[in-house]
Amino acid sequence: QVQLVESGGGLVQAGGSLRLSCAASTTIFSFDTMGWYRQAPGNQRELVARLTSGGSSNYAESVKGRFTISRDNAQNTVYLQMNSLKPGDTAVYYCNAEKVSYGRRSLYWGQGTQVTVSS
Repeated sequence: QVQLVESGGGLVQAGGSLRLSCAASTTIFSFDTMGWYRQAPGNQRELVARLTSGGSSNYAESVKGRFTISRDNAQNTVYLQMNSLKPGDTAVYYCNAEKVSYGRRSLYWGQGTQVTVSS
């Protein structure tokens, strides 16, 4: 059973930075993509950033230039560096991993970590 464990959330003032970590219980080479999603109260879960196994990344327009997704293969960990945080970034952030094997798509989620940005 794949487990994803997020850490690094917390309370920060606007303009500050946080780095989220997502540690996988298995080698992250096995995933086709890994990413970060977020969900604010009353909103749907939305993609923040995603990284493919080939190294390509994409970001939500609202975080481009401020957030960076990266991976450490040796540590089986994916990171989300968040700079210039805004109150609108307040949400629960979820780590996600996706694998496609023999035409079957498997999705895995972490438990989420709260990020709160005060004005």
